Amino acid sequence: MSNKEKEYATETSMENVEHALSKTEQFIEDNQKVLTIIMFAVIIVIGGYWGAKKLYFAPQEQQAQTEMFQAQNYFEKDSFNLALNGDGMNLGFLEIADDYGMTKPGNLAKYYAGVSYLHLGQFDDAIEYLSSFSCDDELLDATAKGALADAYLEKGNIDEAISNYKKATEVDNSIVAPAYLLKLGLIYEEQKEYNKAIEVYQRIKDDFKSSLEARSIDKYITRAQISASK
Repeated sequence: MSNKEKEYATETSMENVEHALSKTEQFIEDNQKVLTIIMFAVIIVIGGYWGAKKLYFAPQEQQAQTEMFQAQNYFEKDSFNLALNGDGMNLGFLEIADDYGMTKPGNLAKYYAGVSYLHLGQFDDAIEYLSSFSCDDELLDATAKGALADAYLEKGNIDEAISNYKKATEVDNSIVAPAYLLKLGLIYEEQKEYNKAIEVYQRIKDDFKSSLEARSIDKYITRAQISASK
């Protein structure tokens, strides 16, 4: 390419840039009012979010955590009615879940309420609260899924029990996973799905060798194998 051609290309590029800048400037000038409104709207939304987080949600979170203390104390003492409903001076898990549902303690109260109902034999209520609970903690989530499976099993809903026991066994924990694997295997045996039971029991033996369930798992494997061979 000759020098003149290079100069012409450079001049053309500069003209294109200038033209684009002129169009942008013209657009801003023509729409200045609208753009100003949009800018202020964004500022208000962002400011409102941080304001709500600091002035509303943070105090709510702290208050919910304070309210949880006595309810958890009753729960640990197996006083499940008091844990659920409170004692007249302190809130129970039901009110905490209702009043502070958007906070982490309020969400956790749903788990405690579900497990409390499970212990009291109120399985429909246990299912309602445990189904509405979710969290990012894998171990706690697995424990909640296991409790939900227990409630479904008590209700005779085998399919949902199996589904939730499976979810509970996905966590890599030598206490939670083998406990629910054993329950899952027993259900399979009751359903005469012996090969599935063997597979589940074998996982306890292979993956959770140091667990309490692994100490006696051979007898379960043998029993399922004998039943499968008949």
